[in-house]
Amino acid sequence: MSRPSASLKEYKTLFPYLKRYKNRYILGIICLVIVDSAQIAIPQFLRVGIDTIAGGNYELSQIIVIALWMIGIMALVSAGRFFWRYFINGSSRRIETQLREDLFAHMQKLSWDFYQKNKIGDLMARSINDLHAVRMSIGMGLVALFDFIFMATAILIIIFIQDAKAAFISVIPLPFVTILILIFGGLVGKKFRAVQEAYSKLSDNVQETFAGVSVVKSFVKEWWFIKKFADSNDDYRKASMELVRLFGFFFPFVTFLSGLTILIMLAIGGVRVINDEMTPGSLVAMFRYLGMLIWPMIGAGFTVNMIQRGAVSLGRINEIMNTVPSIKDEITTEYTEFRGEEDFCTKNSGQLQLPILRDLRGNSSIPAIELSNLEFSYSGENKVLEGINLKIERGQWLGIMGKTGSGKTTLIKTFMRIIDPPQGSVNVFGKDVREWPLEELRKLFAVSPQDSYLFSDTIANNIMYGKSPDSLTKETSVPQCLRVSDLEKDLNKAVNLACLTKDLENFANGKDTLVGERGLTLSGGQKQRAAIARAAVMDSEILVLDDSLSAVDNETEQKILEAIWKERKGRTTIIISHRVSTLKYSDNIIVLDKGKILEQGSPQQLAADGGFYSRMAAFQRLENG
Repeated sequence: MSRPSASLKEYKTLFPYLKRYKNRYILGIICLVIVDSAQIAIPQFLRVGIDTIAGGNYELSQIIVIALWMIGIMALVSAGRFFWRYFINGSSRRIETQLREDLFAHMQKLSWDFYQKNKIGDLMARSINDLHAVRMSIGMGLVALFDFIFMATAILIIIFIQDAKAAFISVIPLPFVTILILIFGGLVGKKFRAVQEAYSKLSDNVQETFAGVSVVKSFVKEWWFIKKFADSNDDYRKASMELVRLFGFFFPFVTFLSGLTILIMLAIGGVRVINDEMTPGSLVAMFRYLGMLIWPMIGAGFTVNMIQRGAVSLGRINEIMNTVPSIKDEITTEYTEFRGEEDFCTKNSGQLQLPILRDLRGNSSIPAIELSNLEFSYSGENKVLEGINLKIERGQWLGIMGKTGSGKTTLIKTFMRIIDPPQGSVNVFGKDVREWPLEELRKLFAVSPQDSYLFSDTIANNIMYGKSPDSLTKETSVPQCLRVSDLEKDLNKAVNLACLTKDLENFANGKDTLVGERGLTLSGGQKQRAAIARAAVMDSEILVLDDSLSAVDNETEQKILEAIWKERKGRTTIIISHRVSTLKYSDNIIVLDKGKILEQGSPQQLAADGGFYSRMAAFQRLENG
């Protein structure tokens, strides 16, 4: 992603969130006004008390009354601080939570190419670290800004009313503080951006290393990744230290300049007290006010710091939020919006509700998939698919074979618009894929992909993921249209179909066994069979097995294929494989080479043609003895 600017315009995107919690913020600011007003009142009680004592003619009850007033005011300050924190900081955390949910939901909508261009570690940093900075800017940043404006203004007015001459001379250093704050603000944005980018790089390094830890260990490259991490960590430390040095100069210098005001007041005010031009109580009150003025001055630095940090972080978040999915619904339909449990039951009843599909169910003359001169290129130059013309009839089994990189998986992705085919080149059930709502189009397919990705969850929940995640372990989370007993039947049926029964019996917790991240605790064959079971349980119109039997032995493979053959009679199945034995159930087989159909026909026809398929069949017969 390009480097976002630290413009305050980024905060426009927070207006809807701030508006939602405006009442809480208003109450919080009211509490903040009460706290600041009460704090400003305390020096006046000190002034009256000291002047009363200095006068020599007083009663103890007068001092007690003043003390009680001060205790009451301090109690009010404590209560006010609690409530402004509750309203303002509480609202900022609610906004952070909502913004994080919206960011995650938006990233779910983004197309595959977004994740090809952006690293996971960077996205994680934006979703966590940057959102924290945004929360601070609309929480404590707002408090510091208000304190700077309200307290500084009120204190300056009071001390000028109390003694204009002494106040004027005492505040001479303050304009230098203002100049310093303006310079500081611009530097903070640049330094903090460098820190966030270094943190993103560090996060990405860690995520990539742990995700590929088995490869790291198998090549004995731990030392190299340790060094790579140390370099990224050191870059993050250097960037952070540059920001810390900036703060290390700013805050002590602001404190020094603010302290000068007290020193000047001591000199000027002391002389005025000696000359009876100022009472001792007034001098103490002035000292207290000038001491209180230090916080708004430092608070101004905090404000600049947090607002600049928030602007940088919000810019990084907005860059994601402003990214438009490259693949999206080109028409708006009533079927794309989720409306809770009732809608879930409609969408997961096994009968898609689109009128076009209901009408097509009885019309077998319309093919399941039809390709017309399909061409595709990832970069816009070299074509991955070229001139593909193919008709896959309803209920047909299609086998796809080809060398690595011949375009097999790319071809399948065009069916579901994981990648976007040209207009009119791919029709599913007689309708251009671009005219299907994405959700309904993809519900037509159940896919067991090459990588057999499994989540860090139980085997059962991984298999039932497409139907109702967590439904087997959380009875209350199951919609009324689904019952655990029915889901158990579906699970057992899918487990038997994928030949996982014996494997589950060997696990201590059976189907409730937790698998590691990406299914690392399972063998390659077990992961593939779990992925096949996950696809089979969906009972979709079109089943796609994308080289998902490559880690399974021949005997188990044949059992799975026979079970699928019996279960899916009359429905379309697409199998991609390098094995001839895997494709033997196919009605039609295509052989891809450099994105073009090199051969096409039944297994018997291709075996007799002497082409690529025939050579692979002969080679595999020799290989199997």
